[in-house]
Amino acid sequence: MNRNTVTGEVELFPQDGGWYHIVVPNWITDELSHLADRGLIPVRATVGPTTWDTSLLPMGNGRHFIALKALVRKTNDIEVGDQATIRFRVRDC
Repeated sequence: MNRNTVTGEVELFPQDGGWYHIVVPNWITDELSHLADRGLIPVRATVGPTTWDTSLLPMGNGRHFIALKALVRKTNDIEVGDQATIRFRVRDC
């Protein structure tokens, strides 16, 4: 297993304006939890040709997710229900 890659189904939080995201596997959250500041783990993420600074964000249930902003989804033609792979590395802040 590669601790710097997440592949999963793109989901949408149900509330208005909800974020498109992929849930991070528990084992990655567990491995990186010591780096969290208020639950956030800063990363540089890449999907296809698109790279951006973001964080692994807490879901409130002990898990984390990576949000997929509109530019990333548009550039990579990503919709809810698609499988997507995000490569990331922890960044210094």
